[in-house]
Amino acid sequence: MTNTFNAFYSTFEWITKLALLNLLWLLFALGGGILLGIFPSTLAMFAVIRQWLKGNTQLSISKLFWHYYKADFWKGNILGAILYFLIGFICLDLFYIKQIHPVQWTYIPLFAFILLIGLLFLYIFPTFVHFEIKLSTVFKNTFFIMLLSPLTTIMMVICLTSIYFIIKLLPALAFIFGGSATAFILMWLSLHAFSKVTSKNSSQHL
Repeated sequence: MTNTFNAFYSTFEWITKLALLNLLWLLFALGGGILLGIFPSTLAMFAVIRQWLKGNTQLSISKLFWHYYKADFWKGNILGAILYFLIGFICLDLFYIKQIHPVQWTYIPLFAFILLIGLLFLYIFPTFVHFEIKLSTVFKNTFFIMLLSPLTTIMMVICLTSIYFIIKLLPALAFIFGGSATAFILMWLSLHAFSKVTSKNSSQHL
């Protein structure tokens, strides 16, 4: 009975934490006018989850979130500007391809580039909050980790696809857990990838 109660309490506690974090993510994104708030808010969400996964689960969520939001506000928006450019480039490419019938084999490199950028998005936020590196090296490290972690990438895609179908069935969950649940899965899987890459690099230098 005690074990059942503890399991129920722990589950309820995590649900509450994820819901609160998702709410903070939405509020701070809106507080920054979405355009300027979404990336610092997303980075803060990933940073809080990283602390949880490191075992620091008793820290105040709101204080921790605010700390990371302030600390990475400008760097987050610079990162966001780069990502906005990439998203815009992809949208233009897709619009251009949509106008061409049929799609020619010469567009294969373009599709490969779009896929590469899409996969890069899975690791960019975890890499940013985990490693103390300059913004200029974030993309290089993200690309390197992504190439060395194909199984992790596949797991990410499977998990995100599952979340998509769950939210499609229950749309209200998107407002309660959509962002935080996605970030939790990406951060958790990314930490495993980081650990493997770090171990591999250490063994190569021995």
